[in-house]
Amino acid sequence: MALIECRQLTKTYRKGESTIKPLDRLDLDVEQGSFLALMGPSGSGKTTLLNLIAGIDHPTSGSLTIDGQNIAKLSRSKLAAWRSDNVGYVFQLYNLVPVLTAYENVELPMLLHPISRKERHERVATALSLVGLADRHDHYPRQLSGGQEQRVAIARAIVTDPAILVADEPTGDLDKPSALAVMDLLTRLNQELGKTLIMVTHDAQTAEYANRTLHLDKGRLADDSVQAAFSGETATTQGAAS
Repeated sequence: MALIECRQLTKTYRKGESTIKPLDRLDLDVEQGSFLALMGPSGSGKTTLLNLIAGIDHPTSGSLTIDGQNIAKLSRSKLAAWRSDNVGYVFQLYNLVPVLTAYENVELPMLLHPISRKERHERVATALSLVGLADRHDHYPRQLSGGQEQRVAIARAIVTDPAILVADEPTGDLDKPSALAVMDLLTRLNQELGKTLIMVTHDAQTAEYANRTLHLDKGRLADDSVQAAFSGETATTQGAAS
């Protein structure tokens, strides 16, 4: 059984007198430990899908089953608790708190968990070490480069040891060297720690790091590509919109 199963997943909302449907009866399976890239034009539904999988929003209809639980049926409070335990989110613009140090930013998600101060410190130290910023733990965001800020954000996303990492344009605000470093880090988290990683990107080169790429158009699956490896070489299977 796939870790993530979307069945007839639909999301609609009202805008004035119009009904907008960013996702339209989408069927999708994501295997545990996979690295999935979501691509498509603006308005294609990729960020909507990411937010539904992350438990940030509810679908209008359809089912979204993750590790055997249909999270579409959870109340908002239960969904927030589920998200805290199971998902780490990496944002394009980092979303760090400017008045907190790198250590304190990474610690924030841990404050929601009933663990000792010692264990919290050990987890934060481990997360910062994994992203190569143990020596920057006392630096504020303004004292860090963009690439370092994103690595702090990744440390914050993994500090609770979630099974799923979601990333929304994680390199969109970075220069090329910093973007490469961030993608190398995300790839390591996927390959070495077994994190299931789902990433929205507009950049074809960034998508090549994934082992599978979905192209969405008007809320439906337009193309499903499986990468043999990160080499730019792709074996493609055309997926019919269901």
